[in-house]
Amino acid sequence: MINKTIILDLDDTLYCEHDYVRSGFEAVAHYIAGHSEFTPNHIYNQLIAYWQERGRGQVFDLTCAFFHIDDIDIAELVQVYRFHTPSIQLYDDAVQFLDDANMRKLPLGLITDGTSITQWNKIKALQLVDRIEAIVVSDDLGGSACWKPNKAPYQLALKQLDKLPEQCIYVGDNPHKDFITARKLGMETVRIVRSIGDHMNTRLDKAYEADWEIHALTELIDRQGT
Repeated sequence: MINKTIILDLDDTLYCEHDYVRSGFEAVAHYIAGHSEFTPNHIYNQLIAYWQERGRGQVFDLTCAFFHIDDIDIAELVQVYRFHTPSIQLYDDAVQFLDDANMRKLPLGLITDGTSITQWNKIKALQLVDRIEAIVVSDDLGGSACWKPNKAPYQLALKQLDKLPEQCIYVGDNPHKDFITARKLGMETVRIVRSIGDHMNTRLDKAYEADWEIHALTELIDRQGT
């Protein structure tokens, strides 16, 4: 395995975020069904249809309009989505990577953006607390203003790991925010490009891209570091 300390992103790096979306929609569908005459399955299928057609932005509004439901506050549905206990699992290669790192007693870090309760629910569902030494949910540092590419979560992870930037590799999937600050701080950066994900086809200016790419975290096990 690479002989640098590895700091990981969460969404679409360790697990498939689309699975989280489906899990959240299932929770919302059951909530709406409990306040209407429609079945959870019927509502869930409509949520999925709007998501695939238009993205996540207005899914709840569109679905309630479709079923002529006007007595449920959309904010309630957002809360159900954010606070639900997710049904998600680690990618197989993430399990293998984490097992290898833990067996070798190599410290790992994690930095993730998103509403604090949402991200912590994911972390707990994936049972990462006992597998990753330094976990930083950037929202805990001062809200969305502290999300990547803000340097604060990177600096906190380095402090918790007691490492210098040049001793670390940051692994993520989103070139819009994951790599530019990590590189400025002096970390090596790796982009994981998976077959499913919101950023799999995103290509940006060189300053925003990682130093190199992988398609599975197991590639970090065999690659020789410096």
